[in-house]
Amino acid sequence: MTLHGRSILVTGAGRGLGLAIAARLGADGATLWLADIRADWGEPAAEKLRADGVDARFVQVDLRDEISVAEMAATVTAEGPLYGLVNNAALADGVGGKAIHELSVEEWDRILGVNLRGTFLVSRAVVPSLIENGSGRVITIGSDAALYGSPKLAHYIASKGGVCALTRAMSRDLGSYGITVNTVSPGLTESESAEKVPEHRHELYRLNRALARPQQPSDLVGAVAFLMGDEASYITGQQLVINGGFVLN
Repeated sequence: MTLHGRSILVTGAGRGLGLAIAARLGADGATLWLADIRADWGEPAAEKLRADGVDARFVQVDLRDEISVAEMAATVTAEGPLYGLVNNAALADGVGGKAIHELSVEEWDRILGVNLRGTFLVSRAVVPSLIENGSGRVITIGSDAALYGSPKLAHYIASKGGVCALTRAMSRDLGSYGITVNTVSPGLTESESAEKVPEHRHELYRLNRALARPQQPSDLVGAVAFLMGDEASYITGQQLVINGGFVLN
């Protein structure tokens, strides 16, 4: 499997799962754009990958801001068309905190604004470049929470269910251009983004996975690399759930 010479944008790549995905795609030869709202995460992440021999650059973006997304798209396509996009950036605030009737409109809008609207904005902004490329790959990181229906997490679940539905719609829109669009949905993964998840949620996964060990970013990155490669050219509009058997899809 090789992605040599193929330009790929990974959002939310400053740390955690996004950085792990970028590192794997870089190891397969991809030229990488690491996008993140925080330069203090993104710049060191790109520097670390470059030290490992990966062609990686950082671009700052606020996924909630249409202008910021447009500027990012102009930057990452200035030297030629993109081949791939990984919509990884997301917020997971308030896990296990409030039931649907307790959520404020501001809390709802904040999560949906990044996770769903942001995914739409980035996809809309860079898909023309993938079309120009002649073929391409779009992979969006979902969540098994949208299948399990985790309590007191309605805003996050709605956002991740939304990106999965968006994946299916985009696969129909973009198939004629040779672009595949798929969702990869992990379970609770041990990374920086899970540090604020309450212990009882970690315990729920520990007790109910078919595979007993905790999920690591490394459990997911191979699937992303496969879907980004040539051997997955006939797979589109699908959701691949990788969670050690917590949710059996």
